[in-house]
Amino acid sequence: MSLVSKIAKISENANHSSAPVNIVYGKVISAKPLKIQTEQKEILDEDFLILTDSVRDYKTQISFDNPDIKQVFTTWDMPEKTESSPSKIAFKTIIKHDITVYNALKMGEGVILIRVQGGQEFIVLGRIDKR
Repeated sequence: MSLVSKIAKISENANHSSAPVNIVYGKVISAKPLKIQTEQKEILDEDFLILTDSVRDYKTQISFDNPDIKQVFTTWDMPEKTESSPSKIAFKTIIKHDITVYNALKMGEGVILIRVQGGQEFIVLGRIDKR
């Protein structure tokens, strides 16, 4: 590598390190299809957006209680004339439940974005309350 090439590379790296991120604010102008207008009036569609879980619908799993022992409380109805008493049943396996988290952006919401360095893509970090 020549001296000129090395100096050019050092200069390029210095430029990138002086502004490692570019924070941009925007507003959702369409939910389906998703379109965000930045403060600079640039309109970004889904092709240019990387969505985090805080701004999109997604599926996940949850479990309840202690992961070692699952407990369900129930009341047994006895056919005789005795009072029903609560009972506890323990399960040794973790019971997972599928859920959907509905976090999709809605029209009019403010968002904060990070411009991907050297590219046209933006990561949508989350909602903001910009009054």
